[in-house]
Amino acid sequence: MGKKGKREKKGKGAEKTAAKMERKVSRRARKEEEDLEALIAEFQSLDAKKTQVIETSCPPPSPRLNGSLSAHPEKDELILFGGEYFNGQKTYLYNELYVYNIRKNSWSKVEIPNPPPRRCAHQAAVVPTAGGQLWVFGGEFASPNGEQFYHYKDLWVLHLATKTWEQIKASGGPSGRSGHRMVACKRQLIIFGGFHESTRDYIYYNDVYAFNLDSFTWSKLAPSGIGPAPRSGCQMAATSEGSVIIYGGYSKQRIKKDVDKGTLHTDMFLLKAEGAGKEEDKWMWSRLNPSGVKPTPRSGFSMATGPNNRSLLFGGVHDEEKEETIEGDFFNDIYFYDIGKNRWFPGQLKGLKSEKKKRRRGRQAEAEGAGDEVEKQRPQGPVEIVKEVVAEDGTVMTIKQVISGPAAEKERSESEEEEEDGALGQQVEPCPRSNAMLAVKHGVLYVYGGMFEVGDRQFTLSDLYSIDLHKMEEWKVLVEMDPKAQEWLEESESDDENDDMEGAEGGEEEEESSEEESEDEGGAEQHPAVEPEEKHADYLSRTEQYWIRLARSNMGPDAKEKKVVKVAHAMAKTFYEDSV
Repeated sequence: MGKKGKREKKGKGAEKTAAKMERKVSRRARKEEEDLEALIAEFQSLDAKKTQVIETSCPPPSPRLNGSLSAHPEKDELILFGGEYFNGQKTYLYNELYVYNIRKNSWSKVEIPNPPPRRCAHQAAVVPTAGGQLWVFGGEFASPNGEQFYHYKDLWVLHLATKTWEQIKASGGPSGRSGHRMVACKRQLIIFGGFHESTRDYIYYNDVYAFNLDSFTWSKLAPSGIGPAPRSGCQMAATSEGSVIIYGGYSKQRIKKDVDKGTLHTDMFLLKAEGAGKEEDKWMWSRLNPSGVKPTPRSGFSMATGPNNRSLLFGGVHDEEKEETIEGDFFNDIYFYDIGKNRWFPGQLKGLKSEKKKRRRGRQAEAEGAGDEVEKQRPQGPVEIVKEVVAEDGTVMTIKQVISGPAAEKERSESEEEEEDGALGQQVEPCPRSNAMLAVKHGVLYVYGGMFEVGDRQFTLSDLYSIDLHKMEEWKVLVEMDPKAQEWLEESESDDENDDMEGAEGGEEEEESSEEESEDEGGAEQHPAVEPEEKHADYLSRTEQYWIRLARSNMGPDAKEKKVVKVAHAMAKTFYEDSV
């Protein structure tokens, strides 16, 4: 009995200790939140000093990700708001407002009094009311060291005609969150999912809220049926009938202390108002099973609504967990979802028709000039030709033909032409990335910024690309990435070493940029080909395409392929050695 009593007493003591620790952590979390609120209030007091609207022409915005890019409903303009940037040591949050003029290919910065506080991972939706309105909900603010987070639950509207911000204070809305999704559907804003993270815990949501744009009131929806599991970063699109489509996303759950397991969702759901809109307060979830070629599993992809009743997603990353590290596979592909046909298919570049005709004429002239010698070299016996044909929905069909010599030569030349077209079509394209900002205007997709990782380094982008979704012929570079805007500072072990580390990093960056400049000026003779050493050959094989795309983006589409590869290898080697 004595031993049992001791065990019970010991157990109660452990419970008291755990409860005490829980209260201590809770107090610390509240204190950290209060600190962040004080910091946000300080920034807002600075913004409050602005008394008039100032619009000035400016260079392209600095590198960032997790902002919002929206198409103006009445003008040929794109509106960029918020976002974040991390340089290895410090996190920067923005509440700047930039406007991109599509026709002039120019940027302007618009300073408006009393804007929303700095944030990233928020959501923005545009409606055509009263000359255009940009609605912004939620998002997060992070401490400079990136270890503390404050999640917003505020709702703002930017009146585009008068250039004024207004905070809408209405009760009953969603809790503070980021990574959620929001779309304008009929005369409502529909919000789904997201997550909230503190120093001690996190939670993912699958709740649905609607904000009525006429009465300015919130309502929490209670759809029937089985809906999506809690998640953030999914694809959300509104249909012309007033329904909402959800695809994919990411969530994680705690398996045991300090061990989390992430999940990449690939399921798809339809949220539909029952009664054909007569009873708008009754909604129903149903699961979708689309046909076609679905996107590969990924997180951090960006989405937009395209023409022809299609939604699209771009880029993203698939993280592969190894023993003690996480390595990301980044994407720069496009997938379309045909809402009417309930079908996925990948976007395929077709290439410019005029370029194809020029290449055909060139090859025809060469063949005629060669004369009889070409005839003698043609195979006279039957030849097996293997061709792969990609259908509109992405299905790959392999066709084998056994045909005579002259016909085989014709087939072979056509096949080579297709390969050549494909190679040329890949010369200009956005490098693989996640968390980019997308907007569609007049059937043209615009992709701005985002990030990708190489080893322990994060590259935040500031480039702008466009592609006509009707033609799908080629990507256009509207704003090239500025290599000088890439800053990365290694984590210092102590504050005393901070200045020394920054100086060393700056020296390395200058040395690296000078090497690249000397290559560009002096050609291949001044910088011999960099053969990857054995210790980073595996790393290079996995990341070579990223570095080639990055080098080509910097050097331009006219750079010779050998020189591009050489610069890419040099960059890869430098960053690999720094990271190890």
